[in-house]
Amino acid sequence: MTQESDTLAVQPLPPGFSSQSGIIAYYRALLARWGPQNWWPAQSRFEVVVGAYLTQNTAWSNVEKAMAQLRAARTLSIQGIREIPLRELEQLVRPSGYFRQKAGNLKTFVRFLDKSYGGSLERMFTQPTEKIRAELLTLNGVGPETADSILLYAGNHPVFVVDAYTRRILERHKIIGPKAKYEEIRLSIEQAAGSAGREELRVPRPGSEPRHPVSRMSRMKRSELARHYNELHALIVRTGNQHCRSKAKCEECPLQIFLPQSL
Repeated sequence: MTQESDTLAVQPLPPGFSSQSGIIAYYRALLARWGPQNWWPAQSRFEVVVGAYLTQNTAWSNVEKAMAQLRAARTLSIQGIREIPLRELEQLVRPSGYFRQKAGNLKTFVRFLDKSYGGSLERMFTQPTEKIRAELLTLNGVGPETADSILLYAGNHPVFVVDAYTRRILERHKIIGPKAKYEEIRLSIEQAAGSAGREELRVPRPGSEPRHPVSRMSRMKRSELARHYNELHALIVRTGNQHCRSKAKCEECPLQIFLPQSL
């Protein structure tokens, strides 16, 4: 890599700035500030799946409490979720909120996996992305964000995960409008990353502020595109959590330089 790309000088966006060039510029600015985030913090693919369900409508700290209880009860596995009585599972995942729905949805996922893929995540993830995604979206408790989290973080499929932080940041930066749909946002980001050259997407000399410790899943070998979707989403979550909250805290945000002048 050249010295120029290593230093990663971040400049204000020029006139004629496009959403695609902007998304890449944002990604590089966030990487320059914080570096890779070691997301997803899990020890197995199934643990990622469980986390994707439990993180709905709650803080990650609550998910960690529920995961700790599942792990202590030795039920954090396909077999464990399959065999545990529903009422017991509800109590284990209670810290994550909406515990009855989430326990039932986890049971539904394992039944689907057993029926369609012989209980094998490996077999499921060898299927084409669109096939798995369509199947996941038929399950109770699985919307686009949960399906894409499972595909990207557990399955190494190159799909970008759009969450509330993504929408909020892009809206405040005038890249999307308030009525933009999930699929429009996802495809826009994926097209931006897919249209960029390898050098443009190369991870620059990173900072040393990961949000999570290294885990078995965070160090899993991934395709280049899946790795960048992984990092971009994790960095967006950090930005939203620390700066782009309901009341914006723009002063020290790595993306402040890109804010439209009208704000």
